[in-house]
This record gives sequence, structure tokens and C-alpha cells, in this order.
Amino acid sequence: MRILLCNCNSPPSLSPTPPQKPPPSFLPAAAVWTKKTLITALSGALSLTLLVSSPSPALSSDSPPFQPPRPPQLSTPLPDRCNEEEEELQNKVVLKPEFVTNEEIVQEAWQIVNDSFLDTGRHRWSPQSWEQKKEDILGTSIQTRSKAHELIKRMLASLGDPYTRFLSPAEFSKMARYDITGIGINIREVPDDTGSVKLKVQGLILDGPAHTAGVRQGDEVLAVNGEDVVGKSAFEVSSLLQGPNETFVTIKIRHGNCGPTESLEIQRQLVARSPVFYRLEQVSNSPSSVGYMRLKEFNALARKDLVIAMKRLQDMGASYFILDLRDNRGGLVQAGIEIAKLFLNKGETIIYTVGRDPQYQKNVVADTAPLVTLPVVVLVNNRTASASEIVASALHDNCRAVLVGERTFGKGLIQSVFELRDGSGVVVTVGQYVTPNHLDINGNGIEPDFRNFPGWSDVSQHLLKCNLHQQG
Repeated sequence: MRILLCNCNSPPSLSPTPPQKPPPSFLPAAAVWTKKTLITALSGALSLTLLVSSPSPALSSDSPPFQPPRPPQLSTPLPDRCNEEEEELQNKVVLKPEFVTNEEIVQEAWQIVNDSFLDTGRHRWSPQSWEQKKEDILGTSIQTRSKAHELIKRMLASLGDPYTRFLSPAEFSKMARYDITGIGINIREVPDDTGSVKLKVQGLILDGPAHTAGVRQGDEVLAVNGEDVVGKSAFEVSSLLQGPNETFVTIKIRHGNCGPTESLEIQRQLVARSPVFYRLEQVSNSPSSVGYMRLKEFNALARKDLVIAMKRLQDMGASYFILDLRDNRGGLVQAGIEIAKLFLNKGETIIYTVGRDPQYQKNVVADTAPLVTLPVVVLVNNRTASASEIVASALHDNCRAVLVGERTFGKGLIQSVFELRDGSGVVVTVGQYVTPNHLDINGNGIEPDFRNFPGWSDVSQHLLKCNLHQQG
């Protein structure tokens, strides 16, 4: 089973998103937005950038110049035990799909929901009713794999959560670009019976780099490149695992709960395409220049490539930054958090998160100094969603950026993507977040500071007032 933390905002669509035209040229300061961005029509209430998306352009400074458009007016982890049953489960996880029965696939999907699903208050989920559903479904023989998948779809639909859904093997295979570590694992913080938190492999790509090297489902991560990771968060450890494609990382693991420790050297294999492009624009009638960066989605390369763009634009003399998150419908939660950290001071809040288990309620904060301190404008529209809203709200609420455009989509729920043993998967709502200013954006969105593009003096003045207000 492989797990990805994400927050996307639409149900699956089987049609690829048509390519968007690159943004036109940047207008002089204080200009009014005059042209609408081309957007893809959505077939459902939520978007599907996690599953189907047009290829992202390579990281490039050759993109056409940018012109802001005129927006329309707005009217429970399992106990940590060491026993034969667990060892048997770990062995089953790495079997090839043809060895997994139809009943086992349905049971696995049921168990994931039972352990992880967060009822946001609208679905009236209960362990008793969910147990009854399993008994009803598994009471008869399931003859075909397609029937098993259909039963899983019906089972998930009964939750009443539009974000919790089934992924076919073909749909799940498209998720590889969200493997942020490059070695084909996902890590989760799992408390044991004593209350201590261990970093467990809770997602594993069959025949991926980590699996080939000997990592197995349920293994505990102890060190990365010689650095002890006990006490670190899953976010921090995943960041340590990141690196350029085809480079090597050494991890120390403990097999299972009571097994031996082993150090493994693993070669990274990243398959994501860069979601970033950027360019420097001269502001009319001013010696200042603007670094424009467009981020299409939050995949495994988003943070790394945005850092490259920001450093290059600073070296080229940028006085301000524009971060374009329009039509960015989300992706990896972790990527959104790590990108927000690039702009925030150490200790500033990015989001507050809550899961079904009270232990997972936490304040996620920046843990390093910001990469840049220049004024920032974040462009948003009604298709700015999920991880994009995490970044937008974090920068806005900490007085690091002004938001320009339309009210955002409004998705404050977090999903995990779990791989089943036949190569299919399920997306399950596992968490919820609020902004640093304690705004619940789910269903509400974030209101921008400006509808039309402001002058840069207005941007600076707005940020100054925000900081003075926060200081009391």
C-alpha cells in the first residue's frame, strides 16, 4: 500500500486537461487587468490534477511575458505490535497483483477507511455502520476483479464524501509524479502503545527503488544519510530523502516492529515534470523589475524548481515577485507547506491541521529563515484550490504577500492516496486545516486583497499596514 498526502479538488475525469496558452505580457504598474486567462472547463464540482493533467512545461525562463487578466466581479493507526499476523500482512503487501484475491482487495479498501477516514461532520460515519457494510459486502463470493472494484466504488460512495473515491490501476499509475522522495515510499507518523511516534513506511511502490533495495511496508525509518531522524516529522524526513534524479540516498531502517536494522543505498528515480516557469519583467516608467513565477501544480519537483527560479530572478535583479497560482488546483500538501516556508520567518504558522486522531492536531510552522524577503503578489482565481490555498493563506496571513484576483475555490480538506495491492488505489479524506488566522476556508475560499492589479507602492503600503496591525 502506498500513501500520498494530497488535496485535490475534483473527482476523476478520464479526459486529459487541454494545454493552456502561456500568459501574455506583464502590464505597467497600477494597470487594470484586461484579458482573461484561458481555462479548462471542469466536468464536476472538483478538479483532478492529481490524476489527469496536461504535461507541465520544463523549468524555463523562455516563457512569454505575463499580463494580468481582468477578473470578473465577485457577487486510527494500528497498534504497534510484533506478531505473526503483522509479519504475514507485510509479506502480502509486496505480492504481485495476480496473487491478491478479489475479497482481499475489498477488505483492504475497507480497512483503510476504517483506520483513516475523517468525518467532517456531514457524513455521519460510525465504526458500527462501517463494520456492517463490510459484512454485507463480503458475505458473498466476488467472482471478478471488476466486480471488486465496483463494490469498492459503492462502498466509498456511501460515505457521502465527494473527495473519497476509487482509482483504477491506470489512474493510480499517473500518481507517480507525486513521489516526492524519488525512491518510491511514503512516510507516516505512527504512535505506538507507549505514545512514542515512529516514522513508518506506509506507502511502497512495487518494484520501485526502495522496494527493490529491500524496504517493506511497515519498516521504521531510523536515519537518512547518517542523520538520526528519530523525533523528526514525516515532512522533515521526506525532505531529507529528496535529491536530484539518479543520485543516491542511504537510509537506515528497522524491518517491521521487532526486526533487524539495515542500511540501504537507494538510487532516486523522479518521474515528475517541472510545474514552474518564470521570467523577469521590467516595470514601465520605473527602474524596478518584477520576477514572475507561474506554478502549475504541487508535484515532487515544485519546491526544488521554484527555489531555482527565485534565486535566478534575484540574481537578475528582481525587486518584487509575482507568484501565479491561478488555475492551480493543488497536489501534494507537503509541497505546498515546503513552498510556503520559502517566504516565511522561522516560527510563523503555515496551517493548523486536525485528523481523526487528536494526536495529529498540530500547528505547522516554518522552521528556517525565508529564502526571499521581497514583496510578493500572489495571483488567485476561483480555480486556485487546495495546496495553492495553503500557500496563499500562509503568505497572506503572515503579511508576506497580497492576494490579487478572485475568491479562491475553498478546499480545506486533506486526502491521502493509498495504493491497493492490485495496483488500484483509493483517495480518502484524512485531515482538515485552517489558515494561520484560524479561517476555515472549506466551502468559503479566501477573499483577495485586490480585484485589480495594484501599483507596487500600494502593495508595499498594504504589507506595511498588515505588519503594523499584527504587532498591535
